[in-house]
Amino acid sequence: MIKEKKINTTQTIHPINTTIPVMESFYTLQGEGYHTGKAAYFIRLAGCNVGCVWCDVKESWDESLYPSFRVEKIVDKAVEDITSNLKHQTLNIKPIIVITGGEPLLYNLDELTTALQQQGFETNLETSGSSPLSGKWNWICISPKKFKAPLQEVVDAANELKVVIFNKHDFKWAEDYAAQVNKRCKLYLQPEWSKKEIITPLIVEYIKENPQWQLSLQTHKYINVP
Repeated sequence: MIKEKKINTTQTIHPINTTIPVMESFYTLQGEGYHTGKAAYFIRLAGCNVGCVWCDVKESWDESLYPSFRVEKIVDKAVEDITSNLKHQTLNIKPIIVITGGEPLLYNLDELTTALQQQGFETNLETSGSSPLSGKWNWICISPKKFKAPLQEVVDAANELKVVIFNKHDFKWAEDYAAQVNKRCKLYLQPEWSKKEIITPLIVEYIKENPQWQLSLQTHKYINVP
């Protein structure tokens, strides 16, 4: 049985131009959803007021455990980390930057995403959608959670709906949100990792019957990369 961890449900949205707590940042491949397999630099912000019982990064929930940085520091580190990995630095091709969490929309991300885009990066967001939308985005992936419903403004803006399937009842819940997103939004069903052997075959059969959906797997876990 998965134990639930207490979280701070009183966390508020931080104003622009403040420092932002960062749990970790790393260069890897995007393992899930529409951009699976692409080179991606992840910036994982600390702090969450959603608290999924099956979250695999529960250590990100408490923002007080991690240092906070000004935007220029976060961007400088991203540029340095990525540049040190690129073999052909003259090519006008850069990895996507994925802002994730925790719940990244607890913070105003206008300044951070503007600075990243000025460096030539595409900015992708991974969010539950439970906090007000901020930031400039090339791609928004919303993964709604039952523990704290997404705001309609984030649902409307989503390019990708990725629903984690934990049990059979989640299929109907996924359809409820598929009916709310815009017509161009990509639809993905993803098995909860600890139940993947049971849930994945159910998703496969469901997609065969409902081909508007696609399968998302956590491929980074299969190939053992961050």
